[in-house]
Amino acid sequence: MLIVRGVNVYPSQVEDALLSVGGAAPHYRLIVERPGPLDELTVECEPAGSGEDPGRLRTRLEQRLRDQTGLRITVTLVRPGSIPRSEGKAIRVVDRRPG
Repeated sequence: MLIVRGVNVYPSQVEDALLSVGGAAPHYRLIVERPGPLDELTVECEPAGSGEDPGRLRTRLEQRLRDQTGLRITVTLVRPGSIPRSEGKAIRVVDRRPG
């Protein structure tokens, strides 16, 4: 579980939101950063290859995440195959906050 701006965010909650939007693959990674006084959450995900306009897909994913979590979460679509795969438990969270 992550706490971002006082909101509990579970990776499984993010996964459910992504998979409920057609066009997103089940491969994603959460990036937590603190560029200013508040934490920011970005979701990197791979498109499912549906041929949908990437801008439209990103907008739909961001809206679904906002509806489900109450947070504004930035979605970055990455090239298929670029999110690391692992044997066993997947590493879904990258915490880049200082300290």
